[in-house]
Amino acid sequence: MAAFDPWDPAFVADPYPAYAELRAKGRVHYFEPTNQWLVPHHADVSALLRDRRLGRTYLHRFSHEEFGRTPPPPEHEPFHTLNDHGMLDLEPPDHTRIRRLVSKAFTPRTVERLKPYVEQLAGELVDRLVAAGGGDLLRDVAEPLPVAVIAEMLGIPEADRGPLRPWSADICGMYELNPSEEAARKAVRASIEFSDYLRELIAERRKEPGDDLISGLIAAHDEEDRLTEQEMISTCVLLLNAGHEATVNATVNGWWALFRNPGQLAALRADHSLVPSAVEELLRYDTPLQLFERWVLDEIEIDGTVVPRGSELALLFGSANHDPAVFTDPEKLDLTRRDNPHISFSAGIHYCIGAPLARIELTASMGALLKKAPGLKPVAEPKRKPNFVIRGLEGLEVEV
Repeated sequence: MAAFDPWDPAFVADPYPAYAELRAKGRVHYFEPTNQWLVPHHADVSALLRDRRLGRTYLHRFSHEEFGRTPPPPEHEPFHTLNDHGMLDLEPPDHTRIRRLVSKAFTPRTVERLKPYVEQLAGELVDRLVAAGGGDLLRDVAEPLPVAVIAEMLGIPEADRGPLRPWSADICGMYELNPSEEAARKAVRASIEFSDYLRELIAERRKEPGDDLISGLIAAHDEEDRLTEQEMISTCVLLLNAGHEATVNATVNGWWALFRNPGQLAALRADHSLVPSAVEELLRYDTPLQLFERWVLDEIEIDGTVVPRGSELALLFGSANHDPAVFTDPEKLDLTRRDNPHISFSAGIHYCIGAPLARIELTASMGALLKKAPGLKPVAEPKRKPNFVIRGLEGLEVEV
């Protein structure tokens, strides 16, 4: 267990050797610093994501006290109100109801209709990067593309989009392991400001509906069932946070992996038809979300180890995506990999509703960079963010 240290910069820089050790030592490991059970194997992670004895929450069945957990501090309440009404952190029947209603507005046709806009925006961002002779790939391409796309979908006016990324970053700070009190304060403040902004925007859309996702969420109903205002706010924040955090990090993680594998990059530059399989392989190779948690609602057993009710499992996506039992030569970047059942978008009822949109965005930005910046190369080795759970870079300086 000494190798698994999510607060060690060396581990954060490259956690994959430690994952190999975990897999070799067994299928489940208790990790005292976070009071979690680590699950490193693909078969177990995949099965447990679908196991209804586990949940993203326990509050649909137990109080905090009944579950042996301490309630969050009252001063954190704005964050938890926002977080706990989003479908990512709900279980049936609430999850089923909200996902069904959101799916009425967030349809495959809606996403596909965005494709020309995504491709045009990706092209414009890359044109600006090329005109400048280079820049920060994260700041100039990876970040503005998905933020603009989800804001466009939601109907957030361009003039209001500045705070979206900072709000999202502060809220997502609470998803790291053992977040600090300072991280909690930032998340609470962002939760209040973001919620207040969306409450006003929803009120405007009620008066004057538009052709946007917020108007669609207001209109979505199932017989007499509709989303509450809080559910709409939480859904919008979830779609923004999940709708760009993973895409931003997948973009820069992916290009940094390509720069470190020049043979694969050369093959991709020679054959742009590899882009779809390259996107999937890069999502597997350096996973943007390394860990996802589940509460044990009913006692389970993993390889002879009884994990009692009230425990928390840490499902290690990054480790599962490098499991040699599933992936041939998993430490090798192979853009032609065809059998690629990575779980970067999760699985089961919480499978990422935005996965089709993320794929469109990643494909568009990669295609634009390959076409318009064929000589793209890094200026220096990037600095990695200190976060473990949401894995990314501080920036990625490039020249064209």
